[in-house]
Amino acid sequence: MHKSLTLVLLFLVSPLGEAGEWPPGDPSSSKIFNERKTETFRHGVHPEWGYAAAQEDAFVVMHPKASRSNAPLYVVLHSAGHDVFSCVNCTKTVGNHDIYRSPDDHYALYLDCRKNRNDWWWGGMHRRDKGLTERNSGGDTVPVEKRVIDTVRWAIKRYRIDPNRVYLSGNSMGGSGTLGIGMRHGDVFAAIKANVPAGVEHVSERLFFPPKSAPKELSLPDPPICVNYSAQNDGWSFGHDRFFDVMEERNYALFFYWGPFGHANNSARIKTVNDLIDSFDWLSVRKDEAYPVFTKASTNSKLPWPDDLKSGEAGQVNAFFRWKTVEDAAQRLEMSLFLVSRRDLKTGFKIPAEARTDVSVRRLQNFRVKAGALFQWQFGKAKGEGKADAQGLIGIPGLKVTST
Repeated sequence: MHKSLTLVLLFLVSPLGEAGEWPPGDPSSSKIFNERKTETFRHGVHPEWGYAAAQEDAFVVMHPKASRSNAPLYVVLHSAGHDVFSCVNCTKTVGNHDIYRSPDDHYALYLDCRKNRNDWWWGGMHRRDKGLTERNSGGDTVPVEKRVIDTVRWAIKRYRIDPNRVYLSGNSMGGSGTLGIGMRHGDVFAAIKANVPAGVEHVSERLFFPPKSAPKELSLPDPPICVNYSAQNDGWSFGHDRFFDVMEERNYALFFYWGPFGHANNSARIKTVNDLIDSFDWLSVRKDEAYPVFTKASTNSKLPWPDDLKSGEAGQVNAFFRWKTVEDAAQRLEMSLFLVSRRDLKTGFKIPAEARTDVSVRRLQNFRVKAGALFQWQFGKAKGEGKADAQGLIGIPGLKVTST
């Protein structure tokens, strides 16, 4: 039998050039990688980020395969085992950290937090990093978080990105960063997706999970829709019961999938355990469109956290809900709510014919309701009157949603 030699083109790091301050100028290198133009930028610090000392950072921008205007942006936060360059190299091979791979018609922005070890994605690595939560507790963002957001905004401007189609993703530590940075910045990200996030401490601090509460003077934008897939037999998934509870209590949009697939990053392997992880088209979400939040749904699976971590069952939260905004006007909001059908979703899960769920609506564009104001609603033959909460959020309990 003949042995074959396989050569793989890697994304090689160019020698360090002299880094300027912020914002960066021309790219330090530009090449074709995976049939896409790929640029590396190096830069120093912006005084407003609050770094104690000067440092150099790098990020990579990957262009769409076919040039286009007003393209969406896919932002990637790498895991603790990678840096920005090895993260980009993973995209060469299907099955190697699949969440790092952006669609060919998107720009992709790959950020780095490994070179300067005090960065990570929130000033520390994970909950096993002694003193991490204490050092970085509370709602004040640290320099690396500010750098991430400023880099995203820089990319939006430079590449004329559609600002309503910016998405954040990450694996492991990058998944934790995706939750912590993404959920706080609904004014930047339309939706976020976290693959086996290594802890929920980052998001719990930045969003003031109980027993903490947000300062009254702090006004946060409606968060992005969150997609999270984690494994109950992954030690890094500790605390997801708390995460789910807060998402429900605060009416934050969550699509949640789990199963005993460990700390996996290969989508095909994960789908042998839970084939729903890519079933919701999160990259179709727009920041300039209202979205419904489904809570207390009768079709949700029972969470394995915190007491059934040895469970061999896969499960989901809100996996089968879909919607379409028909009208969002000053005096009227019309939104179609329905369950996905077997015709449109092939899965090993049983797709329900109906579900009972509470529904609230976020990111309203034109239909505004003042805090405490009354509104009337109708859904099929059901109708009633509601009252907006103290933040002006409208909600309707116990709707019966069907697939037709």
